[in-house]
Amino acid sequence: MVCAPLTGYGRGGLRRRPALAFDARLLILAADDGRIGPLAAGLDALGWRTVTARDLVSAELTLQDFPLEAAVIDIAAFDSDVAIRLRAAAEPRRLPIMVIGARPDSIRGADLTMSTPPHPAQAALRLEQLGRAAIAEEEFHLRVTTFATRNVKLDARSEDDGPLRVLAAGVADRRFLALSNALTAAGVEVVAAPTPYTAFDYLHESPFDAAVLWGAEDHAPALSIAAGMKRNTRLYHIPLMLYLRGRNEISLAELFNRGFADVASADTPEGETAERILALAGAHRTHLGIRKTLDSVRSLELMDPATGELFASHLARVAEASRARKRPLSVCVLRVRETESVTWARQGGWLDRAMPQIGAMVSRLVRVEDTPARLAKEVFALALPATHAEPARLAAERIAAVIGCTAFDAGPDRSPFVAEFDVGAAEMRPDESAAALLERASADLFEKTR
Repeated sequence: MVCAPLTGYGRGGLRRRPALAFDARLLILAADDGRIGPLAAGLDALGWRTVTARDLVSAELTLQDFPLEAAVIDIAAFDSDVAIRLRAAAEPRRLPIMVIGARPDSIRGADLTMSTPPHPAQAALRLEQLGRAAIAEEEFHLRVTTFATRNVKLDARSEDDGPLRVLAAGVADRRFLALSNALTAAGVEVVAAPTPYTAFDYLHESPFDAAVLWGAEDHAPALSIAAGMKRNTRLYHIPLMLYLRGRNEISLAELFNRGFADVASADTPEGETAERILALAGAHRTHLGIRKTLDSVRSLELMDPATGELFASHLARVAEASRARKRPLSVCVLRVRETESVTWARQGGWLDRAMPQIGAMVSRLVRVEDTPARLAKEVFALALPATHAEPARLAAERIAAVIGCTAFDAGPDRSPFVAEFDVGAAEMRPDESAAALLERASADLFEKTR
């Protein structure tokens, strides 16, 4: 937002682009553009539209007024508690914060610190990851309250309370050994794997919180490990760092598109690289615990029609929180479409036999921060926090398409049947109740089927 033509400065040094609607996603707090301007321009180009504040007061007011998703701070002109101030200004929204130009141990309250500005593709990837984690954390706290009404206690602690475990893959040299020593000194269990084969042996044998891959001259071994991990559903989410061996010509944007969460250049001090790996590993373990907990209650029978009031109460809680956090909220309704094969399956009781499997599929296909529920015998609802109507509709249609590819038993004398769905979606309006939102989503379903 800041990189488009400007009309000057607004309140308290806030730079804005003239627009009818405030469409920025990211706050930049920087006294000038000298160090952080190119990063802001790159983020704008990648869809992370920015607004820049030149002082802390302007930044705080902007966070209070607008639904910004994250913040990047150039620390040069600010105190070490600036991240804490911004986080407090955004409450109750959980604000991911990246700080540029500081040592990791010198800043309080930041999710990520870097001595120099990262590549825009890297920053966008990390901000996206941090944002998803923040939304999951917000939903976890809401769900704790909701399930407490049914005496179900949720605990987000990881099953593994031991030290962080990091896989260090690649042929060791002085810098790689120095990095391993720095991680070990911080209490991390470092497992060395000299080849891609041993790396995958270790990855399949035991869990890891992060992996750092040593970039050889051609980067081929590191890229092969990364590609293999991203093709594996169990290893996909383990954060990867590439530790460059020299100043090779390599496209950073390509690396981040291949799934690397971070890339440390050859001139990055080992201590900073170690801190960045610690941040990746610690955040991964914390949010893995939250996500496992959320996943464990998505398919509980507490959300079926007999206790549908629990979904209603949770939706009301989510709606209230979304308004307070200035985040969007959408609801989708999926109803089994009346087809000839479904009519026959219903008459023989085969549709009733298939509904538990269909419900389980709906639960598995949504994000962990989304709440699925069974509203009626053949009707499901989804509450999707931090999601606008069209992306929500697309998500529901993808779920319906996946289930529509599954054949269900229709009895010994008939061919298997498939369950298709009609989909309705609605995004919460200002001052709209959760019940009214659900009614609009249901009404949209009927409008689409006329």
